[in-house]
Amino acid sequence: MTGAETGHGEPGCPDAAAPRDLVDMSLLTLLGLGPDEDAVYRLLVDRPDSEPDALASPLDGSAVARALGSLVDRGLASAARPEPDGTVRYRAASPVLALGPLLEARRAALHRVESLVGDLTERHRAAQSHASGAPVEVLSGPAAIRRRLLSMQRQARTEVCTLVPARHVPAVLSFEDNHEEVDSEMMDRGVTVRSVVEREWLEQPATAAVLASCVAQGQHISVTDRLPIKLAIVDRRVALLPLYPEREAEPVALVVHRTGLLTALVSLFEEHFAKGWRLSVSGTEEEHEAPVAVIDRQIVALLHVGLTDAAIARQLGMGHRTVQRRLHALMDEVGAATRFQLGWYAARAGWLPDIADNSGAQKGS
Repeated sequence: MTGAETGHGEPGCPDAAAPRDLVDMSLLTLLGLGPDEDAVYRLLVDRPDSEPDALASPLDGSAVARALGSLVDRGLASAARPEPDGTVRYRAASPVLALGPLLEARRAALHRVESLVGDLTERHRAAQSHASGAPVEVLSGPAAIRRRLLSMQRQARTEVCTLVPARHVPAVLSFEDNHEEVDSEMMDRGVTVRSVVEREWLEQPATAAVLASCVAQGQHISVTDRLPIKLAIVDRRVALLPLYPEREAEPVALVVHRTGLLTALVSLFEEHFAKGWRLSVSGTEEEHEAPVAVIDRQIVALLHVGLTDAAIARQLGMGHRTVQRRLHALMDEVGAATRFQLGWYAARAGWLPDIADNSGAQKGS
């Protein structure tokens, strides 16, 4: 059937009302176009340099005029200079250039909606489980575990506590992702964040930088040699931990609500937090008043949490021999025969006040 036979086009021109378009007739309205704008834009795509009268079927003239004016205002069409008889001809803008930004904006909005739906799903699941009185939930798959962990932290009111071992299995939520997603928002709400991390994390420059940023924001981070399991506790009312810590395939996690098991998990966290060395980032004023150079304070601090000379050099961007030379110079300056004596002197002399306080707490415990 030709365009002339349908009354929608001219012979030899593509017909905007072809069967394939009937299926997709309203799709452009999903990008914010009205039905008339959608119909007129489609006609313009097939009929460049058309005058309004040529676009009037099946719409009436006034509807076409309104649609053309809106398309021009939105950059979806252009109007040529009027001809001597006053006729204005219209041309559709490139679909890629004109509709591409609308498509990207709608895609971004749908992504936000998808995230909201996932968050609401986890909140609904948590509420249903709490209402039913079930002490433990089981989550399967990295997506479900990630959503629940983020949702728990976003709903935290007072405190978030975590144990973060250096497991060599894929993480459902990395340090960097968690820091970007929720850390700042939690701190802004006044939520206390305490973590215990294995020393191995500090030997990775990228993770060490994130941890330093967390401490600078006011988080409390304790460093220890070994942790038994990954764990997150929110407001001492709910905890999340892996069911199979070493499982590399589809991960499974447990969500534990207020029970004796949760009490035991809180005690496990507190024990490891108390035993670890505090990670500290000194303020600039304290650094200028300190009896040693800032870089030496950093070296001693990292030495105190157990990093090797090579790991300290990598984290601070220094040479291995430079670290060793500065340590020997410090030992000579304070009369320390061993590095242990240097660490003891640094803590007692107030070079590392957070570590000094922690040492005293451990002796009294």
